[in-house]
Amino acid sequence: MDKKHDVLTTGQVAKICNVAPRTVSKWFDSGQLRGYRIPGSRDRRIPLDQLVRFMRAHGIPLNGIDGGITRVLLVDTNAEAAQTIIDELEKDGRYEVRVAECGFDAGVVAEQFRPHVVFIDIMMEDINVKRICSLMRENPELQGTRVVAISGQLTMGEGQALLQQGFDSYICRPFDVHQFTEAVEDAVAIIH
Repeated sequence: MDKKHDVLTTGQVAKICNVAPRTVSKWFDSGQLRGYRIPGSRDRRIPLDQLVRFMRAHGIPLNGIDGGITRVLLVDTNAEAAQTIIDELEKDGRYEVRVAECGFDAGVVAEQFRPHVVFIDIMMEDINVKRICSLMRENPELQGTRVVAISGQLTMGEGQALLQQGFDSYICRPFDVHQFTEAVEDAVAIIH
């Protein structure tokens, strides 16, 4: 959703949630959906982050917010592998993919792009695994983002350690694009 739509009208919320505007007004008036009234008016406004929280809490699919496009951030230095993944994911129009080649760029891109899913090659030299996960969780705009580790072969204990450090899941190389797509869908299923 564009920056200009960080605050929504009840009509916009109704369209996103596929309900009548009156239903949105009831959610607002009962305090279930937080927002504010325009001073001197009965018009209601709902901040996007409050709508997302409400939708998650009530099991409403989030695909109406951005037209069903899943934003994926791939943090990897292997440009050839990244391009293969981008080409495959973007060909059907359901995904928008960005790539960052270092930890710093990953933070900048994540802040601007607000990905649904971030895949991080944990073998990169400048990646502080614990720090990246905690930064993602501390940022209110990124708290719902799923973070998936990419690594070589992992033992069960190493995989569990990644989960304890804050990753939502992990995939091991070598993987094909189909496995990567499945990992995206699994992560997005958790969000929705």
